[in-house]
Amino acid sequence: MKQETQQTQELVLITGCGSGIGQALARAFQRAGHRVCATARRLDTLAPLEAEGIMVRALDVTDPVGTSDLLDSLAAAGLGVGTLVNNAGYGAMGPMFDVPQSEWQRQFDVNLFGPIALVRAVMPGMVARGRGLIVNISSVSGVMTTPFAGPYCASKAAFNAATDALRLEAEPLGIRVVTVQPGGIQSSFGSNASNQVSLTPDSPYQAVRDGVLARANESQSKAMPADTFASLLVAQLARADCPPIVRLGEKSRLLPFLKQWVPVRKLDDMLRKRFQLDRLRPHVGR
Repeated sequence: MKQETQQTQELVLITGCGSGIGQALARAFQRAGHRVCATARRLDTLAPLEAEGIMVRALDVTDPVGTSDLLDSLAAAGLGVGTLVNNAGYGAMGPMFDVPQSEWQRQFDVNLFGPIALVRAVMPGMVARGRGLIVNISSVSGVMTTPFAGPYCASKAAFNAATDALRLEAEPLGIRVVTVQPGGIQSSFGSNASNQVSLTPDSPYQAVRDGVLARANESQSKAMPADTFASLLVAQLARADCPPIVRLGEKSRLLPFLKQWVPVRKLDDMLRKRFQLDRLRPHVGR
């Protein structure tokens, strides 16, 4: 990876800008006067941002070679990452009984391992400059686990924990780290999650299929518009008193409250009813 020079200009690098929250964040940072590099796996999905004068690049966060090539190309142009926004991610949904190992691996590759590798790739430049901002877009699902979203909740819980450690370690080096735990934000997450549901034809959870699909679309119920979320977040990040954990969107504060204060058995009962698990009965074959 090429080293930055003293003339390096800093920009905001955002992943997962192909739609929804990522595109809204790219626009919000640009409106706030930042130079932005918006990335996504598919370059064609970035066409609307490119038309608005935002720099766009293809990036798969699980591809270390692609990450290195991107950072090298930025360095060659005299650009360095002053702010990293790890937004790329998806939700693998379905009963633990049905989600295959390969889907678990992909979920953690995209939601945890890829973003952390990107953090490690941009940190040397931040350390050399003595400043930087890392914004990890996680989820309240990493705080309160729900049925039929085991892989997603587990990946976000791990992402929350990794970001906590990073915040403590990076602060003495002049790098600020913020965890964002959105609640319901209007995006393509719901439809994408529906497409990622693992539910085999002979699954015992076919009897509550509607409950499984309801979890996949849960985040879009009364969701905050992505543009509103992005504007609020960028404004929050600019404040000197920005908290280390930012929660925005529908139920972003309610769910952590329930997790902390409602007894486990009571909360389990609430979730069973919400996702129809109370309708299942043991089936003993003859």
